[in-house]
Amino acid sequence: MQNNPFTARLEIIGINPFVFVPEDILNEIFQAAGKCKSPIPVKGKVNGKPFKQNLMKYLGEWRLYINLTMLKDSPKRIGEMIEVSVEFDRSERTVSIHPELYKTIHENPLALQNFENLIPSAKLELIRYINNLKTETAVKRNIEKIIRYLNGETDFFGKKINR
Repeated sequence: MQNNPFTARLEIIGINPFVFVPEDILNEIFQAAGKCKSPIPVKGKVNGKPFKQNLMKYLGEWRLYINLTMLKDSPKRIGEMIEVSVEFDRSERTVSIHPELYKTIHENPLALQNFENLIPSAKLELIRYINNLKTETAVKRNIEKIIRYLNGETDFFGKKINR
């Protein structure tokens, strides 16, 4: 499959900038992915800059969300026409859990149960959050916050554990 270049107007829903992917390109991606259910891993370029992202269906329409790493100041550029190329990404995308987060969750039965009951995207969000911290002090402090969140004691960035 080609990179499927197209030009699209940057739009926004809520706080999330996105572009609509043309129907013919969507169909090629669905065929390559062997599915037409969200999320579908894709790769490509935005204005010449490479990216990896998931193609998502929301409110009945497929969208390629354009985050700040893909396009600098994307929320401020709504209405701008951008050059996009996109194709199905077959590469492995597993993200390893930080060893300290793994250990701490597994030492706490309630936290472990609630972690296992999270939807996959929520688990991944917690794992990526810890993995992107720069210092061990920040890792330790935020693992403590995550454990309090998983124990239902507090929220985590406005999210609460559903019981």
